[in-house]
Amino acid sequence: MKKLVKIVFFSVLAMLVASCGEKKKHDDIIAPKVEKPKLQAPVRMQDYNQTTDVKWLNKNYQVVVNRTPDDSLRMVKDETGQKYVDNRISLRIIRADGSVFFSKSFTKAAFESLLNDDYRKTGILEGLVFDKVEGNNLFFAASVCHPQTDEYIPMVVSVSNLGDVGIKLDNQLDTNGGNLGEDDDE
Repeated sequence: MKKLVKIVFFSVLAMLVASCGEKKKHDDIIAPKVEKPKLQAPVRMQDYNQTTDVKWLNKNYQVVVNRTPDDSLRMVKDETGQKYVDNRISLRIIRADGSVFFSKSFTKAAFESLLNDDYRKTGILEGLVFDKVEGNNLFFAASVCHPQTDEYIPMVVSVSNLGDVGIKLDNQLDTNGGNLGEDDDE
């Protein structure tokens, strides 16, 4: 009997040792829990101011562009639900004597006819910067972007010497190292 107990004891001991050495195999996939990003207060772009002296139709002018986040405009949300404050951009063209030739405030609404539904819903007015003088017009580069991304729709804003404003998509790629708006010989 003692011999049988020893055999059973060592058999059980051998099974325990063998079972501890092998891990159980299973087909379960264990993925870490994805935490939802914590939303911040609505994100605002920095104020932006640009003043440029230009010679236009043989007279001196100063072009002043100011961008400010505007809480009165509809906020947009990204895919995570983060809210962003849209911008208002004012453009003033000032004569050499200090009188104002042109003054207009732009919001994304001024560009909506050129935007697709996605940019109408989730884009903000990112910028407007002076580009060049050409004939009777001053030209500006403008863009509506998805906030905090490199995705944007480029546009061209023109102001004529009569104060007329034109807005169109910018189909001219800046591929010659920074000469924005210069036409290449085709």
